Parts: sequence; C-alpha cells; structure tokens
Amino acid sequence: MSIAVQQTDSFTCRIKICGITRQQDARAAVALGVHALGLVFVEASARRVSLERAEAILAGLPPFVSSVALFQDPAPAEVEAVLARLPFDLLQFHGSEPAAFCEGFGRPYIKAVPMGGNVDLAAYAAEHPRARGFLLDSHAPGGSGGSGHRFDWRRVPRDFGRPLVLAGGLSPANVAQAVRRLRPYAVDVSSGVEAARGIKDPDKMAAFVRAVKQGSENHADYS
Repeated sequence: MSIAVQQTDSFTCRIKICGITRQQDARAAVALGVHALGLVFVEASARRVSLERAEAILAGLPPFVSSVALFQDPAPAEVEAVLARLPFDLLQFHGSEPAAFCEGFGRPYIKAVPMGGNVDLAAYAAEHPRARGFLLDSHAPGGSGGSGHRFDWRRVPRDFGRPLVLAGGLSPANVAQAVRRLRPYAVDVSSGVEAARGIKDPDKMAAFVRAVKQGSENHADYS
C-alpha cells in the first residue's frame, strides 16, 4: 500500500502526555506547552494513581491545560468515585465500553481503538457518535496501551472527518515522521518519554515536544 501526501502548510498537532504520576512531571510537561495530561485509573497499570495523588497533580495545573482520566472497562462506581472528587475535563475509555456507558457520566470522552487487532475504524467510530475523538493505540482488543509498540501507520485513514489521536510506540525519534506523514489531530505518548515506568524524563519530554513541532512545520512528500 502506498501513501502519497503533499504537505503545503503547517498545522498545530496537539500533544497529550499520559501516565502522569508525579507533580514535578506534570509541571515539566506544562512548562513545555503540552496541551493535555492523562492520569490512569486502571488497577493493573503500573502508572495507576491514587485519588490523593491525582488531586495534588490536578491542583497544580494552570488554565487551558486539559486533564484526562483514563479507565479500562471500569465499574460505574469507579468512574463516579473519581469524578465526585476530581474535576477532570475529559474521560478516556480504553476497553470495550459501549457508547451508552461512556456517555453516562455527563463528561466528554474519547475512545481508544485497539489497532493491534483487525478493527474496522469507521464501524468502531459509528458506534460512538458522541465521542469527541478516537485514540489509535497499538494494543489488541482486550489488551492495554502503554506497551511502547507501534502499529502499522498505513492503517490510519485520510480525511476521516473526526479527530484522531495517534498513540502507540511514539517517541522523540519517530514522532516528527508520524506527524508529517499522518497529520493527526493530536499525539499521545507515555512510555516513550519515561525514565522508568510512571516516571517521566524531562529531557525526553522536551525532545518529544520539539519533534512534534518540527513535524508540524516541515513540508515534504511521503510515499
């Protein structure tokens, strides 16, 4: 399959850093101009944060930086407990949650798509007509993100008509290419900017942000 794209102008690719577990990492990301921070509330995740730690992180965020709460097939009470205490701007559902479940909490949401499986993205999106966007990750159905692996970017459609967030295996080394080639609404990174699980590396975050900007500004043909 061949991809040929003529780039004629720059654009703004938004940046989300996920798996934030420490206040200092959140502050460093904000200082770099990151648009959104993701906090994980999945029991099995090494990046899971407690309500107390999440509250401290959110309390330090300035205006116009979006906070995102990530869940994977949670019980309704789990989501409600988080939202009763924490003022998250956006929910991110990473499992097999149906639209009615995702819409049931009165908050905007994005839906992760398991691009590691044989997923029909158009059909998947049609099942979530009120989702604000779709996060394309490299996990297979039933799996989890944050693996550090990427999927085949040739599967990302052109002119999809709804915001697509590219995730899965992104790093400072490859994100400029991804942004130039795919022109996603946003990119999402977790393990690609870490010193250890859940611990972000400020130099890697800075390099990632620089690379996204370079990919947004450069013009080239890709086949």
